[in-house]
Parts: sequence; C-alpha cells; structure tokens
Amino acid sequence: MGKFLVRRLLSYLVLIFLASSFAYILAATTLSPRTNFEQLQPRPSQEAIERELDHLNLNDNTPLAERYATWAAGVATGDFGQTITDRSVNEEIARKAGVTLRLIVVGTVVGCTVGVAIGAYAAVRQYRAFDKVTTAIAFVVLAVPTVVIAVSMREAARWFNDLTGRQYFQYGGEYTAGLDAGFWGMLFDRLQHGILPTLTLALALFAAFSRYQRNMMLDVLGSDFVRTAMAKGLTRRAALLKHALRTALIPTITYFTFTFGILLAGTTFTEKIYGWHGMGAWVVDSIVQNDVNAVAAVTCFMAVCVMAASFLSDILYAWLDPRVRVS
Repeated sequence: MGKFLVRRLLSYLVLIFLASSFAYILAATTLSPRTNFEQLQPRPSQEAIERELDHLNLNDNTPLAERYATWAAGVATGDFGQTITDRSVNEEIARKAGVTLRLIVVGTVVGCTVGVAIGAYAAVRQYRAFDKVTTAIAFVVLAVPTVVIAVSMREAARWFNDLTGRQYFQYGGEYTAGLDAGFWGMLFDRLQHGILPTLTLALALFAAFSRYQRNMMLDVLGSDFVRTAMAKGLTRRAALLKHALRTALIPTITYFTFTFGILLAGTTFTEKIYGWHGMGAWVVDSIVQNDVNAVAAVTCFMAVCVMAASFLSDILYAWLDPRVRVS
C-alpha cells in the first residue's frame, strides 16, 4: 500500500507542475498586462511602462520562454511573483486560500456524507416514498446550475429575513465588518454568513452522490456475499452496513475526485455571489485585470486541491479494497 501511495503522490506532483505551467503559458499569451498601464490617467511614459513590466516579469517584448523560466525558478523557491498591482502573490494566497478552504471543506463533508447516506438508504427503500422524493429533489438540483442555486438561495434568504423582521441569514461577505461581539458573537456571525454558500455547494454534491451511491448500492444488494453474510447469522442491517455499503463505496470514492473539480468551479460563482474574497473570486478578478502571475497561482492552488482530493480518495480506496494493499 505504501509503494502504491508514493507512486500516486509523485505522479500528482508532476500533474500539478504541468497544470500550473500550462496555465501560466496560456495566461501569458492571451492576457495583456501592458494595457493596464497604457490606460492609466495620466498615462506613464513608455520607459516607465517598460520598466514596470520588466519588474513584474510581464513584458510581452521579452520572449515567453525567458518569462516562463523566470517564473518557474521563482515557483521552485516558493515565490509566485508579484500581482499586476505589485503586491506579493504569496501574501494574497495566504489571505484568500483559507477562505476558500473553509468553504469547500465544510461543503464537501456535508454534501458527500449526506449524499452517500441518503443514496444508500434510498436504494434499500427502492421505489418507496423516500426513494421517489429524494430522486426528484436530486434531479431538480442536478438540472439547475450552481449560479442559479446560489442566487435563488440568496433571494429566498432575503425574503425570509424581511418576512420575519430579523437577520437570520447573512449573504454579504464572510463576516460583518467592524462587529465587536466577543468570541461567541463572532462565531455566530460567521455561521450566519457561512450557511448559504456552504449549502449551495453541499446541495450540488448531495444530488450527485445520492444518485451515484443509490445505483452502486442497488448493484450489490442482491449479491451472493450479502446473502452469505446474513446466512451466517448477521442481521440484515449489519450485512448492509459492513458488507454491502463498504463494497458500494469503492466506486463512489473514485467518483469523488471528478466531482471535486466541479465543486471548485461552483466555488468561483458562489464566492462572487456571496461576496467571499477567496481564490475563486480572485481568479475571475485576475483575468479581468490581466494578472498573469495571479492566474497561474490560483490554477496551482486548484490543482493542489484536486490532487489532494485524489490522494485522499486513493487512501480511502486502499482502505476499502484490500487488493490494493499488496500492489
């Protein structure tokens, strides 16, 4: 198992490097940082523009290979360069990465756990009321884009707050600026701000995982090893939990990696709609501002997140499937 995980980890490191490099090259060839300085009022001199672009390693008159080599050398030492406004990309990542990680970790745990549990139970209760209701809800959520879900939940929260006359839900930013309410008051405030964006992400995962887990569970419910387990004295509940569900989780673990990439895309819209200043919102702003180094840094962060999710799925896969441990 150890050799299997080490091989996986090394391949993921290579993939992260390739994804970041492709992102930098694509951004450097399509974005135009020079435009930002030429449109300033008053317009700087041409010499000043060239000097600033050279300082930021964004001068399009410098060969792309040379700019990439400078950027890659910095990344190798942990330096992602400067933003278009001459601020440290590393400092921006330090501020924004935690915002995104809090959102996606909680959303992933809630969405995946609830989705798997509901999908497994729906399979056991096939064609009954619970199965039909959860199936209908899942299909509706799957058919609606994340951006529409986020906007709809925000408007529903605004309507509920107006109806009750109290601010039960907050939908602008990660916290209330300038609030001085002590530890518990600040914690409650963050919970109020975090409920809606977290539910937005969790709903998408719930819909996908509930349908997938239901199908996987149905495939194993009638298997010989489940009947054998019950014939040996296990209760139906124990056989379903210890044997059927464990086996049905193996393909779901693999599926998790693919859905995590979709979750990151949904995070971008969610952060912009709810005013969270995380990595997702930053990549949109960076593209608009022709910020090449920031786009590459965000891509690297997202690649690390996807590969971390893949590595976690490998660990869980190896734990669920004993055959992997001897590979």
